[in-house]
Formats: sequence, structure tokens, C-alpha cells
Amino acid sequence: MGTTVFERRRPAASVLDRSLAATRRSIFWLDDLPDRPARPPLTGDRVADLVIVGGGYTGLWTALLARRRDPDARIAIVEARTVGWAASGRNGGFCEASLTHGRDNGVARWPEEIDTLDRLGMRNLDAMGADLAEWGIDAEWERVGALSVATEPHQLAWLDEWAQDAAARGEGGVLRLDAAQVQASVASPTYLGAVFETRSNALVHPGKLAAGLARAAEERSVEIFERSPVRRLETTARGVDVITETGRISAGRAVLATNVFPSLLKRNALMTVPVYDYVLMTEPLTAAQRSAIGWHERQGLSDVANQFHYFRQSADGRILFGGYDAVYHYGGRVRAAYEERAESFRTLASHFFTMFPQLEGLQFTHRWAGAIDTCSRFCAFFGTARAGRVAYAAGFTGLGVAATRFAGEVMLDLLDGVPTERTSLRMVRERPLPFPPEPAAAIGINATRWSLDRADHQEGRRNVLLRTLDALGLGFES
Repeated sequence: MGTTVFERRRPAASVLDRSLAATRRSIFWLDDLPDRPARPPLTGDRVADLVIVGGGYTGLWTALLARRRDPDARIAIVEARTVGWAASGRNGGFCEASLTHGRDNGVARWPEEIDTLDRLGMRNLDAMGADLAEWGIDAEWERVGALSVATEPHQLAWLDEWAQDAAARGEGGVLRLDAAQVQASVASPTYLGAVFETRSNALVHPGKLAAGLARAAEERSVEIFERSPVRRLETTARGVDVITETGRISAGRAVLATNVFPSLLKRNALMTVPVYDYVLMTEPLTAAQRSAIGWHERQGLSDVANQFHYFRQSADGRILFGGYDAVYHYGGRVRAAYEERAESFRTLASHFFTMFPQLEGLQFTHRWAGAIDTCSRFCAFFGTARAGRVAYAAGFTGLGVAATRFAGEVMLDLLDGVPTERTSLRMVRERPLPFPPEPAAAIGINATRWSLDRADHQEGRRNVLLRTLDALGLGFES
């Protein structure tokens, strides 16, 4: 069994102890908001044309896009906690054009429409930036691209294939960097090469994006009710009622944007599972620390291992570092207790200083975690229920910051009942395979996670389980 660079170059325990000593369990992106207005809970009976369950990115984009389609519609959002408190406020802020969690995943599942999916994904990313500008949302949008780095020799062939495929298709903005070029961009002794995607990625401040979308929605007469968990849906002659403990909204149409949380539709009960992701945020770097690592172009970064890391800079000069561990808990529940996992944070700190030994002495200020809505095809799925009166989207699997906007357009198309280019996609029309009930779910998910880790230790070679999943269309590559 081989070792990875993170095992061969472990920093001293004292370095990790000091770096983690002052962390607090808190989400930097939400702490960094200038204000977070309190919104009332839903009380009494109300009427709307469209009611949206969920006040994260999916729900907020859907509301704003619905307003654009119909300036006179009565639109309401019902949120269980507060706007953006879950995945929308906890992610890394990477906005990727891909709608399929990377082109390889899309090619494996929908090869005949991958070119259309690529085009629609880039159009969606462009539209996202245009919408933020139109609505005056300062979400720290940066169209800076992304570097995908190799940290093991066998990964260089993957980068070569990636760049060669892009060149063969005439895709611009995909650059293959050798070791010297990537070191000149970001100085890490672990970086052996990279692919730089210059056009298909942007960065945002996740908290400011959620807050800005909510403000823009309210400025356009969308009502937002917070601290109002929805208990059930009831079909009515008019459409559907969304019911909380203290109120009810009767609407002609509804959108379910509940992400990782239990679906209000029985048909979706086994379609997603929560997989926990862990994140650290550093203190702001000094000028000397910044000079030591370079990284002046501020690209988003990730490595290309199966258990990969993602990292980026904040506007005030911090580094966010997350990923690697992806933890599923038996029973598939979302629990605040799962967010505190000391071994995951210590592993991240160790890997951080392996990548950037020149930053030893830097401290982490924030640690947090969140549940990713994982589905078996690793990208969002869509559908309708209740005679076409309810639309839903879920299963973004950690790559939904931009894709949630596309999901809003899809769900509105489905509710309108008029065929569009989006709704004609097999990717939109097909549902993924559900996860099995327990204990099979825990056994399968954790065996897959173990197998992906072993592949990283065996020069990428996939074992029988992974090859079987690949053959069944259930395989995953980062």
C-alpha cells in the first residue's frame, strides 16, 4: 500500500496544536455579514400564486426568476430557520459552470447531450454574474478561474488527458501548467502540475450572496418568512397548501427547495443522503506570508485526488481550506452534533501545512461543517408532483452555488408546463437511483468512501467495488 504526500510530509504536532488553539465553531461567511435582518414567522392564513419552501440559494433564485417572468405574481418563501443558514452559508463559494459535477460525470451519464449541458452551464454562469450586477448585489463576485493541481505523479496523466480533451473539442480557456508554471502561480512544494480553467469558474462570498438575493427578492415584493418549518403539503382544488405549526399559505403552485433536509414528498425520501464536509478558515495573512506563497491571481484551488481539498482566498486575505473527509452517519440524519469532529479539523490542518509549510505559525480562527445533499448521480435532479403543481430540485452534491440558479429556471419551466430546451434534457427528465434503506446505505456509502481512499493510495487504481459502481453508472470521480 502506497502513501500520499500528506502522509510523507506531516507537520509537527506542535504546529497543529498552535494553529487550532484559537478556533471557534462558527461560520465565517455568516459572521462577516454587516447585518442579518430578522424576518417574521408565518402566522395565520395567506394566499399566494407561488410558495417556495426553503430560503437558501435554490429558493431565492427561484423567487427572483419567477418575479422576472411575472411582475404581478404573489410570491412567498417559507424558511425553517433563517435565510442562508445551512448549505448556502457554509460552502466554499465556488461557482462552477458545470451542471453535472464536472464534465466527466456528465459524459458518463448523458454523452449525447454533454455539449448542450456545457453550453447551458456556461450561459447560466454568465447570467448569474449579470443578475448580481443588475440587482446591485455585492457578493464579492470574482471571475478568477480555478486551478486543479496534481500532488502525486500518477495524477499528471489525468491533467494531460483533461487538457488534450479540451483542446480537441476547441474549448478555450483550459491551460495545462507544468510544475514550474504552477509553482510560479501558487508556491507549494506539493504541486507537480495543474490545469487552469480561466473562464468556467467564479468565486463569491456565500453569506453575502444569500443575503443579497434575499434583499433583492424583498425589494421586488417577495415575502420571506423565517423560523417557520413546514410540516406538510395538502393538495387543494386551487393548488397546494404549505402548512407550518402557526400558519398556512394557499397557492396555485409550490417549489420545494429543501436541499439536504427530509423531503415533503414520500417519493424523494431515499433520493438524497447527508454527507458532512468540514472547513477551516485562517486568520488574515501578513504581507510576508502572502509573498511566501504567491497566489496573487486569487484563483480558486482544488486538488484532483478522489478525497480532494478545496481552498480559496477571502477578500480580507484569509484562506479557506476544506474537503477531504466526507462523513456519512448511520440513519442519514442531519444533526448539529455531527458538525464537531476534531479528527477532521486536525486532518485538514495537517494537510494545509503540508501544502504550505512556509505558513507554519498561521492560526485558524473559524471551524465549521455542513451537510451536503448527495444523490447517486452526483448532480441535481428535478421533478414535479401533485398533478404538476409542485416542482422540486435536490441532490447538488456539493457543487450547487451556480447550479441552483439553473435549477430555479428548470422548476419554473416545469410548473409552466411548456417544453423548453432545459426540460427536454434527459438529465432533467431522468431521476437517479435511490439509496437503499439502512443498514445497506451506511455499509455501501462507507465502503465506497474507503475504496476511494485506497485508490488515492494505489496510484488511482480502482478496486472491484468502484469498478462495479462505474459499470452501473453509480461511480464517482472528483
